[in-house]
Amino acid sequence: MDRLASMAVFVKAVDLGSFAAAAAALDLSGPMVGKHVRFLEERLHVRLLNRTTRRQSLTDFGRAYYERCRIVLAEAEAADALAADQLSEPRGKLRVAMPSLFGRRCVLPILLELARQYPGLELDLSLGDTITDLAEQGSDLAIRTGFLEDRTGLIARRVARQRMVVCAAPSYLARHGEPRRIEDLAAHPAIIYHRSGRIRPWLFPLGQERPAEFMPKGRFLLNDLDAVADTAEAGMGLAWLPSWLVRERLQAGTLVKLLPEQPDFLYDAYALWLETPHLPLKVRVTVDALAAALPAMMA
Repeated sequence: MDRLASMAVFVKAVDLGSFAAAAAALDLSGPMVGKHVRFLEERLHVRLLNRTTRRQSLTDFGRAYYERCRIVLAEAEAADALAADQLSEPRGKLRVAMPSLFGRRCVLPILLELARQYPGLELDLSLGDTITDLAEQGSDLAIRTGFLEDRTGLIARRVARQRMVVCAAPSYLARHGEPRRIEDLAAHPAIIYHRSGRIRPWLFPLGQERPAEFMPKGRFLLNDLDAVADTAEAGMGLAWLPSWLVRERLQAGTLVKLLPEQPDFLYDAYALWLETPHLPLKVRVTVDALAAALPAMMA
């Protein structure tokens, strides 16, 4: 007999609680279900089930073997689905949660290009800075930047690294001078980005050591990075921002990059999805597209 088929019959008998129920579900006879279970027991030289005329129960070994069989069967289904994926295109609804600004500026163009490439793909996008629970929200994929505080039950793949720069307007520097070292930042007002009520320190790499931290202080607290850049461009203080966000302003000269001798801190951007034996094609194609296109946008 086929061992994988017998495992599937055994798991079904345990799940449904009887040989008769498994037989009905699998369109087999009751004796054939028993034959599959006996085949496994004889092969293993161990009893899997204790059966009476009224009930059945797993032996201690049978319970452990049942759990392993479920994993093996799930992996077998995933392998079959992987082969099927090679012959198909991503389709169906793709639910993605992402930060508002990073999502709109960097992620959305890549997803729209995917939608053009694959007409069967539907996009259901949620843009917001509140961190959502993938299972609770029913999302296939989440894009997050910065440190991942909790990865329980999740798979994370880094898809890009965003370079953080300290910058200010020429008008501000003309009035207050230009900081040359990290220590000089304390003498200047900062335009502070805060999300979910938290103010995070500005970080600066120090070789193999822990990054140097500078806690910004200033009159302006904003929860929108574009607004932080606008306020810095208006000459109201220093800002610590992703280089992709201020690239055009730096090129135009309306903002100036400071601390040129100091290496820029790199914030990771991740794609996250729930642990699963088989990653759906629509999710895998999307993650691969992000990993291929985002680094060039972050450069």
